[in-house]
Amino acid sequence: MQPIPYVFFKDTCRDAVTRYGEIFGKAPEIMAFKDMPEEDRKQMPDVPDDAVMHASVAIGDGMLFASDDPSGETPAMAGCNVCISLPDEAETKRVFDALAEGGDVRMPLSPMFWTPLFGTLSDKFGVRWMIMADSDYE
Repeated sequence: MQPIPYVFFKDTCRDAVTRYGEIFGKAPEIMAFKDMPEEDRKQMPDVPDDAVMHASVAIGDGMLFASDDPSGETPAMAGCNVCISLPDEAETKRVFDALAEGGDVRMPLSPMFWTPLFGTLSDKFGVRWMIMADSDYE
């Protein structure tokens, strides 16, 4: 069993998971509200057809699930981060820089006692990330 973070967006889910797919090298799977069975779709007549009902993108051996919130009431992400550990410093820097594009770096990548590199940011979609390099530290 493995936990899977599920992130909600106001209307940018498709753009976000497409970008994550580019960064992590795996195209996302995206199901729009228009793909729902008709009887279920009728219960949500005001939801745009192209809004994302469910999406998944592989990140290493894990997954990130995502959806647009058709109510638009999902608060900004706070108190939770998606944390990933990457195999080496070069890949850590590449991913951090890609996620930081258009976002807000809260803590630049720097060495820590537990890892060669660690940093935090909020990407341009509002998702909070903790990025670090795998460590040989014991």
